[in-house]
Amino acid sequence: MQDELLKLQGVVERVIFENRDTGYAVFEVDAGGTDVVVSGNVGGVDNGMSVVVYGRMTNHPSYGEQFHAESCEAALPQDTAAILSYLSSGALPYIGPSTAKKLVARFGADTLAVIAEQPDRLCELKGITPQKAAAIAAEFRRLYGVREVIAWMARFRLPAQAAVAAYRAFGPHTVEALEQNPYLLCGEPLNLKFSQADVIAGALHVETGSGLRLSAGLLYTLRHNAGNGHTCLPRQKLADAAARFLRVEPQAVERSLQDLLDRGELRARTFAGCEYIFLPDLLAAEQDIAARLGQISTFPTEPPAALESDIRVLELAQGFEYAPAQRQAIRTALSSRVMVLTGGPGTGKTTTVNAILSLYESAYDRVALCAPTGRAAKRLSELTGHSASTIHRLLEVDYSTGAVRFIHNEKNLLPFDVIILDEMSMVDVKLFQALLAAARPHCRFVLVGDADQLPSVGPGNILGEILRAGVLPTVRLTEIFRQAQKSLIVRNAHRIVQGETPRAGGKEDDFFMIESFGPACQRLVCELVAARLPRTYGFDPVRDIQVLCATKVGPTGSVELNRKLQAVLNPPAPGKPQITWEQSGRVLRLGDKVMQIKNDYDIPYERGGGEAGVGAYNGDLGVVTEVDPGARTVVVQMDDRRYTYGADQLAELEPAYAVTIHKSQGSEFPAVVMPLADVPARLCYRNLLYTGVTRARKLCVVAGTGRTVQAMVKNVRQNLRYSCLRYLLAEAAGKTP
Repeated sequence: MQDELLKLQGVVERVIFENRDTGYAVFEVDAGGTDVVVSGNVGGVDNGMSVVVYGRMTNHPSYGEQFHAESCEAALPQDTAAILSYLSSGALPYIGPSTAKKLVARFGADTLAVIAEQPDRLCELKGITPQKAAAIAAEFRRLYGVREVIAWMARFRLPAQAAVAAYRAFGPHTVEALEQNPYLLCGEPLNLKFSQADVIAGALHVETGSGLRLSAGLLYTLRHNAGNGHTCLPRQKLADAAARFLRVEPQAVERSLQDLLDRGELRARTFAGCEYIFLPDLLAAEQDIAARLGQISTFPTEPPAALESDIRVLELAQGFEYAPAQRQAIRTALSSRVMVLTGGPGTGKTTTVNAILSLYESAYDRVALCAPTGRAAKRLSELTGHSASTIHRLLEVDYSTGAVRFIHNEKNLLPFDVIILDEMSMVDVKLFQALLAAARPHCRFVLVGDADQLPSVGPGNILGEILRAGVLPTVRLTEIFRQAQKSLIVRNAHRIVQGETPRAGGKEDDFFMIESFGPACQRLVCELVAARLPRTYGFDPVRDIQVLCATKVGPTGSVELNRKLQAVLNPPAPGKPQITWEQSGRVLRLGDKVMQIKNDYDIPYERGGGEAGVGAYNGDLGVVTEVDPGARTVVVQMDDRRYTYGADQLAELEPAYAVTIHKSQGSEFPAVVMPLADVPARLCYRNLLYTGVTRARKLCVVAGTGRTVQAMVKNVRQNLRYSCLRYLLAEAAGKTP
């Protein structure tokens, strides 16, 4: 790759910007008397450092030519002038320009060697104590160690950002550890593809059948399946899948699997005659959830003495009577420490939750409402008229550790008496484990969700497993209320769940299908969003209409539709700044609708009134309100929060004119357009279609083929997720799994 890139060699004159956590930097290089601005993920640089940078020249609209670095080889400064510049830059603690001059005056060209190998000699200078000398040496060795890892990884064309993460995880002996076991690269925290680690292992002469490779392949297979939602796999299925993946005999994989179990790197549990293999943290999460729910559900409780009269007062205040199932749900919630409320659209979940909330607030001072995502929390707040937050914000993320930890945990409990958790189907095992661990022993839980929707993006299927276990108090709402019966969206959602093909509808309905396929379907979607629906219904094409795709790829996938819709809804114009990625052709433009695609606990935001905070979450939607092409920064307005994204965070934003149905979970939109013309067979399943339809509040338009819709309705196989939570819940309740 480097043969195709330009080479720039020189000395770092000035560091303009640097993020040591990610390795992204902007700096000036003196390349033989010519100053060149360089930017990229280079792993950190300092004044006076000699660098060889490979990359391409880019013409910046505001700042002229810049060198975009693909890789960087850095060497410590050699002569006294370069050493003085390096030390004066503040790269090391307790050394400023004045101290740097004194050090170079005393030790000359050997100054850096003295810092690294004889730090006690630094105490010869007045003001440097042994403690300060040790801190200076430790930081210098850390910086040098990171650069050693960067150089090692550069041999295999791995980015500096990966080197920073590896050094943070493995410390000063990172290179030695990776050479002994290159498959560490495909585990935490780097999570490279196994194929990348395999190539590096081959270069280091690791044999195909080595125990290192087989063990890594088994762990990778389990982690990959955790990414697909499984908390475990049946032993035989895991062994067979890993053997095919690694292209080795199953017997060899089985031996490595037993070794991992014997060493405790994997765990096994047997239920209903099947042995399931877990990653230790996922088994611990399911066991912890089962134990805590079991403990909460058996905690002694008495229903309020005036419960029936309180319910009657609510009915009189609202002017209607609750349906029998709603009354039962209200009684169950007020009579249990934990209860599950489930049901599809139009069955009165919101009305029931509002009644439960009203009665709890009259009895307790501290009631919390939460949901897995920001949009789901906002919707819950709108439906109840009460403040709601994400689970992450309820637990409060601890930003000081570098890992995802919560301020509220089993040692610092949440202050609430009641927690009502909506969109339970979206909650994964690790997040729910953290919420339960942070709850007070007497805290009551109301878990609300629709089990027919897609399960969580993360591992687990908590709501589905709880319902299958049948050990927690549960109320299912099934009656569709008269007002909801007028909605074809609601009626079709229930038809889909029952395995019936949805009715096509027409212009007078809030749901209709238009037969279309191939490139014509792509054109139809763009016409619907940009012209036909706004003209007929008055919808704003960006704010009100959301295209939901079954897949990312193909002419009606989210990637291609975003490109087409961006060109139609937000075309380039004079005075409209944008940021362009030359290699991919991706464009981020002022006015674009965007989505945050991963949890990031470091992005700062501002709210009205001067309130500030940090953190953006996977699935949050917003609009780009400011673009600075020179600094490659953007400002995004997400509901009431104004986020500032730096250059190294832009990859976390994607255009959101079209998003996948998976990414839409927990959200609701005035109008939804679903292209279902070219859906891959593996994505033709029932709860994907059901989830997409139930995201629409006022209008749902399906553009595609009836054959595809029917195939999705009939296929329920993709709903399967391997999990043992139902068995563990039964154990905790004293029942035979």
